[in-house]
Amino acid sequence: MPTATATSLKSGTDAVWSRLRVDAAQAAAEEPILASFLNAAILRHEKFEHALAYRLASKLADAQLDAMLARDVVEEAIAADPSIAEKAAADMVAIEERDPACRSLLQPFLYFKGYLALQGYRVAHWLWSEDRETFAFHLQSRISERFGLDIHPAAVIGQGVMIDHATSVVIGETAVVGDNVSMLHSVTLGGTGKSGIQRHPKIGNGVLIGAGAKVLGNITVGEEARIAAGSVVLKDVPAHCTVAGIPAVPVGGPCKEPARTMEQSFDTDT
Repeated sequence: MPTATATSLKSGTDAVWSRLRVDAAQAAAEEPILASFLNAAILRHEKFEHALAYRLASKLADAQLDAMLARDVVEEAIAADPSIAEKAAADMVAIEERDPACRSLLQPFLYFKGYLALQGYRVAHWLWSEDRETFAFHLQSRISERFGLDIHPAAVIGQGVMIDHATSVVIGETAVVGDNVSMLHSVTLGGTGKSGIQRHPKIGNGVLIGAGAKVLGNITVGEEARIAAGSVVLKDVPAHCTVAGIPAVPVGGPCKEPARTMEQSFDTDT
């Protein structure tokens, strides 16, 4: 899977932060009633990392973990693993580029539950990697309650990922999701059986997974493949291949960059 250098990721994060602040200032001027909220969430912070920690804490706090403690945990995670913020910036740009309903960077950062849940997962994943499993499970539970989707903290998810609408998405413990993947609501990356360690799918870079698709078992979906809405995938999917149906089979010929184009139609005669 392709990886960006630390320098390029950091410069990308700085550029996103500058744009986010401009969007927030413009929105505050247009909607004065929201100016205090936008100031607290974005404009009063010096760095993207601080704003991200504040926003996640406000969403993930509960009776057991107040907002100040939640913020401390998020900031601890980002300080230990700066890629959390870098991936958050890349995810936000991916949404802006692929989702026609996204008007600016403000929408994912403030409101889109798929984006916010994914960033909460990134903190839980860091806790899991630090052998703080109970805390990781607490965040997983809170994310599920707050946003209506379930991502196991042990799952491995790349950057530039868009989870659109997000309701009822499930990503299992041993699932792996590559970079630049797009998936829609009600997608399941599920396991089969109880034996063995690896029991969930491995999704390659640039894959598009349509609404309601179920990908089950320790199978591989090749890069830039496309899974049609409502499909049940039980076998490996080659790269650049479109599959559809129950069980899913190849249809419609090869595809290119489906996660970026979000093109979900295909020619059933080929």
